[in-house]
Amino acid sequence: MKFRRSERLIDMTNYLLNHQRQLVSLTFFSERYGSAKSSISEDLAIIKETFEQRGIGTLQTVSGAAGGVKFHVKVTDDEARPFVDELCSLIASPERLLPGGYLYMTDILGDPLIVQRAGRLFASAFADKPVDVVMTVATKGIPLAYAAANYLNVPVVIVRRDSKVTEGSTVSINYVSGSAKRIQTMVLSKRSLAEGSNVLIIDDFMKAGGTVNGMVSMLEEFKANLAGIAVLVEAEKAEERLVDEYLSLVRLSNVDVREKKINVSEGNYFKK
Repeated sequence: MKFRRSERLIDMTNYLLNHQRQLVSLTFFSERYGSAKSSISEDLAIIKETFEQRGIGTLQTVSGAAGGVKFHVKVTDDEARPFVDELCSLIASPERLLPGGYLYMTDILGDPLIVQRAGRLFASAFADKPVDVVMTVATKGIPLAYAAANYLNVPVVIVRRDSKVTEGSTVSINYVSGSAKRIQTMVLSKRSLAEGSNVLIIDDFMKAGGTVNGMVSMLEEFKANLAGIAVLVEAEKAEERLVDEYLSLVRLSNVDVREKKINVSEGNYFKK
């Protein structure tokens, strides 16, 4: 079946968006559309230009006999900032205040559009780094982890508080909760993570960073590598921050329960 250029462009774009960071050869597209490689190259040039102009992402060209193109998501600061501002506005709502100074975040983490947009920002920030796996801890960070993993085209590994029969044999470590200063336990199935994997850790909220630091320690047990750390919200006034290098979208600076005020600002995303 012979495709018109307009049909090829639509189908190629859709294919690349659904196979992110996967090497696709010119031969594959040539055979798929019954077109010459020169025509495919011209089509890819159009797609690349449009992706970059619209802030969708970019196409990386890999030369050689086994070469082709890879699509990487890329979000410009101009596109990211309105979303981060929107997040700040949502989180600053006094209606989020719960007893004890906690914040209600379930609606945000349950909104597919918000989660996907946050995951896209995380994926964009680490698009140029080797990432084989996204790791998070059960439970609230799971939607964010899957959203980022979808754009990075990698699997998700979930660290749990206790072992389950369906996980098989596990590795268990103790870690110190940064905020509560309590000894806690996390476990991970031995089959979850291959030695030498490059792991991106994602979580929804970080105070002192005890849980994130625990996941970093878990990587050491598996002889895996830390590719980076990303959190949706960080608490600014953490007494002893256990994590130094991380990416955050929103910074929570103060919660005044009596005055019902939540002070938030953009995180360090735009400074990295």
